[in-house]
Amino acid sequence: MTFKSAVGLLRALGPKAEPAATTIELGGIAIEVVRKDIRNIHLKVCPPNGSVRISAPLRTNLDVIRSFAISRVDWVKKHQQRMRERPQSMPAEYVDGESHFLWGSPYLLQIRETKASAKVELIGGRLILDVRAGTKYRKKRALLDEWYRAKLMEALPELTRKWERLTGVIAGRLSVRRMKTRWGSCNTRTGHIRLNTELAKKAPECLEYVLVHELVHVLEPSHNHRFKALMDGFMPEWRSWRAELKK
Repeated sequence: MTFKSAVGLLRALGPKAEPAATTIELGGIAIEVVRKDIRNIHLKVCPPNGSVRISAPLRTNLDVIRSFAISRVDWVKKHQQRMRERPQSMPAEYVDGESHFLWGSPYLLQIRETKASAKVELIGGRLILDVRAGTKYRKKRALLDEWYRAKLMEALPELTRKWERLTGVIAGRLSVRRMKTRWGSCNTRTGHIRLNTELAKKAPECLEYVLVHELVHVLEPSHNHRFKALMDGFMPEWRSWRAELKK
């Protein structure tokens, strides 16, 4: 019996619901288990520290989840090792001379002290951040985050209309916010698509890829062969942009 069929049988039998969230440990690996209104079990190794999360259907028996996790332990360890070996980028400090990106192109950050309202603007190859003297790190980051969010919201209407027409899928709603572990997400029942503000720093094609990826999830919720076939049909080069985002 496959894991998918085991989950289906247990749901059909109507087992007692497990807690919505719990943690299991296998071979020294702590795995967060979160139950959601989904059909299949999904496992994810999350950057930057390699934490592990399993999403499972609401009434899935914990023994089924544990068996699934055991079958994936070697895969988890391999990906955790890759994350440990991957060079870590230095976090931004929001000071003069830092390199910040917009649509894949680098700009040197310049902090200008002002008594006027704070603002962000591009002048030549510089990203100018006007702030009051003594402005703290968090405020500077919030200002730039909002600026990146605005850039995404400017780009999305035309891009969304294009891909709604090509895919035949209408996005129920689009929202943009800072995300720690995902480039995007989609509620397949409502069509609500969320995108990461960090996409404004990547090449425009990366934003296009993530948008198409989430629209296709309305047609196919999982990452199975049908999903990949749909992606190949709509955007044949999607794998190269996925690789670019993983760098």
